[in-house]
Amino acid sequence: MPDLKQRGIDLYNWFEARLGLGTPLIEVAEHEVPNNTASWWYVFGSAATVVFVLQVMTGVLLALVYAPTASNAWNSLQFLDHNVHLGWFLRAMHGWGSDFMVAIVLIHMVQVFLFGAYKFPRELTWIIGVFLLLLTLGMAFTGQVLRFDQDAYWGLGIGASILSRVPLIGGPLVGLMLGGPIIAGTTLSRFFALHVFVIPGILIAMVGMHVWMVLRLGINDYPMPGRLVSKKTYLNDYHELEKKTGIPFVPDAAWKDAIFAAAIMCAVIACALWFGPFGPSGQPDPTIIETAPKPDYFFLWLYAVLAYLPPALETPVLFIMPVIGIAALILLPLLSGEGEKHVSRRPAAVLIVSVIAVSLGVFTHLGTYTPWSPIMNAWTSDPTPVSYLHNRTPLEREGAIVLQYKQCRNCHSIGGEGGLRGPALDAVAAHMTEDQIIRQVLQGDGNMPAYGNALSPSETTALVKFLTTLHGHDLQPAVDASRRVVSAATATPPTNNQ
Repeated sequence: MPDLKQRGIDLYNWFEARLGLGTPLIEVAEHEVPNNTASWWYVFGSAATVVFVLQVMTGVLLALVYAPTASNAWNSLQFLDHNVHLGWFLRAMHGWGSDFMVAIVLIHMVQVFLFGAYKFPRELTWIIGVFLLLLTLGMAFTGQVLRFDQDAYWGLGIGASILSRVPLIGGPLVGLMLGGPIIAGTTLSRFFALHVFVIPGILIAMVGMHVWMVLRLGINDYPMPGRLVSKKTYLNDYHELEKKTGIPFVPDAAWKDAIFAAAIMCAVIACALWFGPFGPSGQPDPTIIETAPKPDYFFLWLYAVLAYLPPALETPVLFIMPVIGIAALILLPLLSGEGEKHVSRRPAAVLIVSVIAVSLGVFTHLGTYTPWSPIMNAWTSDPTPVSYLHNRTPLEREGAIVLQYKQCRNCHSIGGEGGLRGPALDAVAAHMTEDQIIRQVLQGDGNMPAYGNALSPSETTALVKFLTTLHGHDLQPAVDASRRVVSAATATPPTNNQ
């Protein structure tokens, strides 16, 4: 046993004499950090790096089987899912790893922003982090395209149509992205090169720069109220704090990073086992136009925003707001590099994060379904509830029939059933007069088309009469009366002995 140990030491010394890597790596691992940074708030950067390594490893294994051609891409994923041992699990790990990586990078940036870690002297560290976030989103988008299923095909078509709106150079940009005038094999080859070589290469280089700057400048000390950042005194104050309270990163601070990274890995594995891989859905077919392609989870908010925007605002929002947002992130440390770091002294920062988080959450939720699209079978699958027909005149009941068979229920709901594109009609008469309802039906307004040519005068009269009965508050008595009738009809009749 001692001989084996000595041989191991000799082998290490042989490599160390030639490479000289051991000593620098040990110094990096044991570099001192302020003890107040040994916190669970500081674990997200390490976790993002670990998940990135997972993505690289699983991506390399997937690339051994994946065929980046228009005719074979979809089939190669089916082969992975059904013919390669644990191929489905490998795909699931890669897919869920992508989602976790985007989430962790976002959380890490929020934590850095709230802790004021973008201030002097870490301005460039923050700017590199902004580009790392954009590259991570780029990896997520190109990965979805590589599934080359129905969602990817039509989603890419929508992306190309958006890119074509760039003034002056929109056409050439689309040709550069698609590799030609249509989505074809060259398109997939380009996205494969971006996803496997270009973006990962830039990511690896920038992650290395990011880590190097963290080592060189030190981990941002835990913010304390009243401890201001000044370019004249901060470096001396930080070094003094490091001397007084410094602890070696490994193992005193790194054990929390290791535990959190292990928990994230377990979560990725659990999601992969439970939910399986993403797609592929149906084969890409340009002849199938009745489809509702949706992006992956972290782009659902954008999908919803575009769906709700009026057409006149789409282009300005698409090409002005992102530029302003990215520019603001890059300029942030240059314009606000000094001052207070503690979150309690920076209410504006908390407000900004809260507004963005709530907005992204709401639009992501809206993106999980399509309230802006008609439900084309609602008029047959969701008949007008019986409770809305009680105590109605024959003309008003005829209006309910018109509402049903003119397919108004595709866009409007009654009793919680039907489309969500237009407002619910349960209490329409409480908000609009009869003349306003007539004008809305005949002339349309906003997203509602005009139906004056689709309805006869008698149908219009009946429909409006029915709609004017919908005040909302008067429906419950009708429902209660209906229940009493049903209860009476199903009650046991009295016997002669009673």
